[in-house]
Formats: sequence, C-alpha cells, structure tokens
Amino acid sequence: MRMTAGTIAALALIAGLSVYVVWLYNRLVRLRNFSRSSWSDIDVLLKKRYDLVGNLVETVKGYAAYEKAALLEVTEARSRAMRAERPGEKGKEEAALGERLASLFALSENYPALKANESFLALQKQLAEIENGIEYARRYYNAVVRDYNTATQTFPSNLVAPRFGFQGAEFFQLDSARERERTDVRFS
Repeated sequence: MRMTAGTIAALALIAGLSVYVVWLYNRLVRLRNFSRSSWSDIDVLLKKRYDLVGNLVETVKGYAAYEKAALLEVTEARSRAMRAERPGEKGKEEAALGERLASLFALSENYPALKANESFLALQKQLAEIENGIEYARRYYNAVVRDYNTATQTFPSNLVAPRFGFQGAEFFQLDSARERERTDVRFS
C-alpha cells in the first residue's frame, strides 16, 4: 500500500494537532496545580495568623477586662474566617478580621501596660510579619489564577479546557471598605 502526499500531509497534521492538544492540556494542568499550591501556601499562613490572633486575644484579656465586646468581635471574626472555604468567601471574612484586629490594636492604646508587655509586642510583631507574608502570597496566587483563567478562556485552549474539566479559579481579594478609603497624608 502506497501513501499519497495528501495522506502523509493529513497524518502529519493530525499528529501535529495531537501534540499541540497534549501541550495545551499539560499547560493547563501545570497552571491549575500552581494555583492550588499557591492557595495552600496562603492557607498555611492564615492558620498561623488564626493561632496568633487567639494568643493576642488572650493576652489582651488580661489587661482589658472591660473591653469584652471588642474581644468578642475579634474572636467571632476569627471563627468566621476559619470556616470560610472558597477564596472569595475567605477574602471577605479576612477583611472583616483585619478590621477587628485594627480596632483591637487601637484599643491597646488605652492600656499603656499592655503596649509595654513583651508578649503583646512579640505577638504584634509576628502578626505583622505574617500579614506581609499573606500579602505576598495573595499577590502570587492572584497572578497564577490570572494566568490560569486566561489560559482556560483564550483560544485555542478554551476548546480543550472544558473537555477535560478545567474551570476558572477564584481570586483571593480582600474586599474591604477600609482598603479602598483614601489616605490623607499630612506633614505637620
């Protein structure tokens, strides 16, 4: 049996398309795994943050016995954030927790002995470091999600993605009114 030039060209085209589909599939898998891995990194940092918040609340309790409402708000916000699962839901609850923590630190201004407490200062420093880590991890995660979503939605990979179950990922955004407020800088 002899193959014609047309048959050879058709087989070469089919082989080339097959290789290209495999390459697209592998790219989508790689991007999906990057997004899952980077979300896992955020999750680890958030768990460390939750532990620190619990320790911080316990430390403040000893000094600010009259501020039970503020401490209860922080504890409840922490619990809601820990229960949230999806990145969008987690972002909303994390923003609320951040606002409650800011009020807790503002409250500490009324208690000079608390502000000078070594344990409180160490927890505050650790929390600031973790907040910076979360911010970095959130930026990385959102960049990976952007690349993954772009890959699943652009041609020709949008033809391959749905057939193999690839769906867009959710961004991790801290949707906080406080983050959107204008900051006035004053030099006095």
